[in-house]
Amino acid sequence: MNKTIAVLGGTGAEGGGLAIRWANAGHKVILGSRSKERADSAAKDMNSRIGADRVSGDNNLAAAQAADIVVLTVPYSGQRATAMEVKTALAGKILVDVTVPLVPPKVMRVQLPAGGSAVAALQAELGETVRVVAAFQNISAHQLSDLAHVMECDVLVSGDSEEAREEVIKLAHDAGMRGVHAGPLVNSSAAEALTSILISINRRYKVEGAGIRITGLK
Repeated sequence: MNKTIAVLGGTGAEGGGLAIRWANAGHKVILGSRSKERADSAAKDMNSRIGADRVSGDNNLAAAQAADIVVLTVPYSGQRATAMEVKTALAGKILVDVTVPLVPPKVMRVQLPAGGSAVAALQAELGETVRVVAAFQNISAHQLSDLAHVMECDVLVSGDSEEAREEVIKLAHDAGMRGVHAGPLVNSSAAEALTSILISINRRYKVEGAGIRITGLK
């Protein structure tokens, strides 16, 4: 069943890549941004690329209010502020947090926040009425935007609600990837840390899309 998905930070590389893949799969997507004009422009370009009118743009709060599922794809520095801006629209919904606690310029160094997981810390602030799920931290934004590219990586999906994790695993499939249940939300600290490792691998081996693959699964 197709969903209405708000992608906050949807005009950025990763948010935009996920948005266009979900729209191409048949979902209705609302790009959330601090600038509605910028979101509208990005939406128009995506609709042109997929040959359908499934993407629209709006400010972050309006996008979150209109959505079934909200996806947070802003940089770590804006994670909490953006989530608090739309908190009133999140009750009863799934919030997919893609946040990685990178601290420039040392992005190849793992720098997890106190308590371990940036996403788990956000869940504590938002409360139990919001089902926060961590996913998509370890994928290449560059590759996402190319609809012809086959994503050769798995997506670790962590969350305290198994039902919410299952919904996000379906979204991973719709975006051309395999989602894998990775346990409770606190486990997202492992995925958050992996991003710095993958950046290091990309630079050392001069590649753009190093990812992870879980072996032993059917």
